[in-house]
Amino acid sequence: MTSLLRRVRSIALFEQLGPGLVTGAADDDPSGIATYSQTGARFGYGLLWTLLLTYPLMSAIQLVSGEIGRVTGKGLARNMGEVIPSGAVTGLVVLLFAANTVNIGADLAAMGAAARLLAGGGAHLFTIGFAVVSLLLQMFVPYKRYVRFLKWLTLVLFAYVAVVLVVKLDWGQVARGLFLPDLKLLGSKEAITTIVAVFGTTISPYLFFWQTAQEVEEVDHDDQARPLTEAPEQAKREMRRIRMDTFVGMAVSNLIALAIMIATAATLHAAGKTEIATAADAAKALEPAAGRFAFLLFTLGIVGTGLLSIPVLAGSAAYAVGESRGWTCGLDNKPWEAVGFYAVIGAATLLGVGLDLMKIDPIQALFLSAVINGVIAVPMMVVMMLVASRRDQMGRFVAGPALKLFGWLATAVMAIAAAAMFVAMA
Repeated sequence: MTSLLRRVRSIALFEQLGPGLVTGAADDDPSGIATYSQTGARFGYGLLWTLLLTYPLMSAIQLVSGEIGRVTGKGLARNMGEVIPSGAVTGLVVLLFAANTVNIGADLAAMGAAARLLAGGGAHLFTIGFAVVSLLLQMFVPYKRYVRFLKWLTLVLFAYVAVVLVVKLDWGQVARGLFLPDLKLLGSKEAITTIVAVFGTTISPYLFFWQTAQEVEEVDHDDQARPLTEAPEQAKREMRRIRMDTFVGMAVSNLIALAIMIATAATLHAAGKTEIATAADAAKALEPAAGRFAFLLFTLGIVGTGLLSIPVLAGSAAYAVGESRGWTCGLDNKPWEAVGFYAVIGAATLLGVGLDLMKIDPIQALFLSAVINGVIAVPMMVVMMLVASRRDQMGRFVAGPALKLFGWLATAVMAIAAAAMFVAMA
């Protein structure tokens, strides 16, 4: 009986989920919440189609990330170093570190602003407090231990789904927004920049490095696991796990993103509130479902996703820098066991706090970080697809035709959107 229960548990869905689910949850970070809220408030249902487009594309590129890590047993930066010159890898790592630092600063500022909604006082003090808590957790508590609890906090984001169910929607407009892009919007510089931001916060470079690194750690911490190039007999089970994990994680991420965009379109945009300047403005989208608890749910959502995503942001930068330099990496190591790795985490977090002290508007900073991610993702995706297609690195597990198609399509879509933005700004 015991063996039967163990077998049932081993094939249960929950047991199949890991790095992909955490990656999907971290994708709906404060930057994502702000970007989707801004999009719904500003353009109503007009840009819903972007999320219909991003699901297969983000799933494909995250599948590529996960498979690279599990097949080679090496992180993304090390794999990139086998395809392009070390100087180019360093350049990409510097871009990632800069983008992640801006994102961390924006996330921390948003967390501080959200906390002030409930408790009053100075937002900067809350921001510094969250930075210290996050840094201490990363340094002294294994991420996998406390992420189990933080994932529950992200469930408050389903309050946006409740808003969609409560408010009266014009489902005809929703359907048009999902399936019929408004060509007039595509001629707007503001709309194009917003599209890049949506793509950038959904298909984010730090998530590529994170999921690859987490698959590598799965191998390192399991005595029976080895890179698939060395143990091809493990491939069937592991590839199935990665696919299920990624598709479910990305589906959860996109479902929440779609709910946020529809909720803000149906509430803020419909009421003529097309600009979100503060955290309080964004929180008002929850009032139809949460009433006087809107600020509480919004704060819990921002703080929960922030505490979940900041280690992913700082950690992905540290993995990238550490792997490119040959350092010991991993959040399961103690600070004195991986000094350089944790130094990068500390630097990214402290620089993020410094950005907050410059009094940059948190909502605008979150949107800006999404735009930056949308631009720098392009060269990283190109190199990733080259890695996934090389037999020298992937052996018999090179990306299949469908994965190559959607991976390169995702790269092309991101490149076209970024190029269109620069043309529109010229």
